[in-house]
Amino acid sequence: MKRIGILTGGGDAPGLNAVIRAVVKTALFVYDCKVFGIKDGYDGFLTEDGIIPLGIESVRGILPRGGTILGAANRGNPYARKVIRDGKEITIDVSDEIVKGIEKQKLDALLVLGGDGTLKIAHELAQKGVPIIGVPKTIDNDIGGTEATFGFDTALNIASEAIDRLHTTAESHHRAMILELMGRDAGFITLHAGIAGGTDVILIPEIPFKFESVLAKVRERVAKGYNFSILAVSEGAKSQDGGQVFSRKGDEVYVPRLGGIGQKIGEYIEQHGFESRVTVLGHLQRGGTPTAFDRFLATRYGAAAVRLAARGGFDRMVALQAGVITDISLVEATSTLKRVNPKDEAVLTARGMGISFGDE
Repeated sequence: MKRIGILTGGGDAPGLNAVIRAVVKTALFVYDCKVFGIKDGYDGFLTEDGIIPLGIESVRGILPRGGTILGAANRGNPYARKVIRDGKEITIDVSDEIVKGIEKQKLDALLVLGGDGTLKIAHELAQKGVPIIGVPKTIDNDIGGTEATFGFDTALNIASEAIDRLHTTAESHHRAMILELMGRDAGFITLHAGIAGGTDVILIPEIPFKFESVLAKVRERVAKGYNFSILAVSEGAKSQDGGQVFSRKGDEVYVPRLGGIGQKIGEYIEQHGFESRVTVLGHLQRGGTPTAFDRFLATRYGAAAVRLAARGGFDRMVALQAGVITDISLVEATSTLKRVNPKDEAVLTARGMGISFGDE
């Protein structure tokens, strides 16, 4: 193993730089192997200056930094790339060009850091003969076959702190405070933060809610003398008689952009006589320095990915199982994504604490 590449795809997440650092150090110190960074996801193979050498100096000081020094492209799908030809925007497949770019660099392995979309593309490229290894990255913690993805713990801590801050202003002004959190199809951030922050209502994609049930919880608290309520809401939460709320429609390249469910809930509560305010935490959940847990996990993942590459374990992903770093096939990792089970212990715990999921 003489040359390996590394790229970061999809949305950014705290811990990406920690993985890059671990890959570079392990490759150089253990295998005397050169590392090349691919800029802006798979797009780096298509641009003239898209590939850069990474040495010890390149990764010095990046362990506590959020984001990624390589850049990311959550619209960088080589199988559906938008280009302008003859004045018209069309979608083309450039995957063969990506493969040629990888072959041109004579890479013995390509480490791909990403979520389910990036890793599905990685598997498809592996079918074309690319020696790929995946590293699970997403704040949503929804990749199958692994107990944790790096980035989740940091996002959870940021969301929990936001809830703590909303408590004081909600109680002062006697309001229902709605915090809209990230979580397209998986409600792990909202569920965990809602429990950790002591919210009164948790709304997640896996448990469709009724507006009247949410209102009933607010009324119940007022009747008991508690003149404020805290509601943690996943952006992908949906009512039992309606679908998810989007701020932008999608197409074959751009995924639909969720947003607005918190505002709908706030308006409903206001219409029934209770003052409300809505806070959308948005990309604050992705930013800033990663927690110690995410740095530790990301470092373990990066080192393990290099060791897996040295063994020739391609078309696979490093994963955390029972506290130990192992590896699974990319097919297993992306075929069944992780979701909150409504009967899980965490949900039962929340219900036992008097938290409403708006479904009863």
